[in-house]
Amino acid sequence: MKNGILLKIVLILILGPLLYYSCNKRLYTSTFHHNKIDHEHVLYIPDNLSENAPLVFVLHSYGRYPKDHMQSLQLDSLAEVHKFAVCYPQGTLDVNTGQPYWSGGLGSKSTDDVGYITALAKELQITYKLDTDRTFTCGISNGGFMSYTLAAEAPGVFKAAASVTGTMTEIVWKNRKAIPKPIPVLQISGVKDNVVPIDGSMSTEYGWGGAPHMDTVINYWATFNECVEIDTLAISNTIDAYHYKTCINDNEVWYYKLKEFGHDLPTLKNSGINANELIWEFFSKYI
Repeated sequence: MKNGILLKIVLILILGPLLYYSCNKRLYTSTFHHNKIDHEHVLYIPDNLSENAPLVFVLHSYGRYPKDHMQSLQLDSLAEVHKFAVCYPQGTLDVNTGQPYWSGGLGSKSTDDVGYITALAKELQITYKLDTDRTFTCGISNGGFMSYTLAAEAPGVFKAAASVTGTMTEIVWKNRKAIPKPIPVLQISGVKDNVVPIDGSMSTEYGWGGAPHMDTVINYWATFNECVEIDTLAISNTIDAYHYKTCINDNEVWYYKLKEFGHDLPTLKNSGINANELIWEFFSKYI
């Protein structure tokens, strides 16, 4: 009896995401060809989505796949309520490890992820009649690296960018003077993150190139966006939050520091905030 129950639990854990991924009629899996590489992506379209609806890109962390963050971030449920489309693109396989990743800010000369994602965004905008002025990017860890890269290199395509436990890599940081225009930025960091430390001590191995202190990155964006006010939010004893406001064209910068949190996706249970709700709260300012 116990073995039967245990088997059912294991099957639910294994098959649950796959069933959601394969049976949800609002999900469309497609392949997009760019620069001689075929990339798979999953698109979530809510019921009764109107023309010129917003589009949100969710960029996975290193070694992950679209279905992983569809389940963990659960942005689809918010998309159904607030009526926006969500795209989960698949990164390129790392030639060293065989794991999917994003090349943003890592100095890869053979992988054009900026070109790929911007081209995909434009294709989806046309095909599904989505708003070209309300397309957003968010990413987790390595996906956060990529979101910063898109903010720096394609602010004409993406209205705002959010990074969860990601950072602005050293390569993007050194080229910051080439960033063409301000863009709203949201950053969520765990103070106890040992993978992407906020203190600027991220490893330079394997082409990662390191990164500045996250406070330095945020101060840069707040200055670049010409923000003149800072609201300090007393959310809890374990969360410090700063909203840089009164910025040029209302391009705010939000910075959330989770004092007891590491390298993970924040939820209400494990950190005191839901990353998905915070991301949409931020993006919704610009719709």
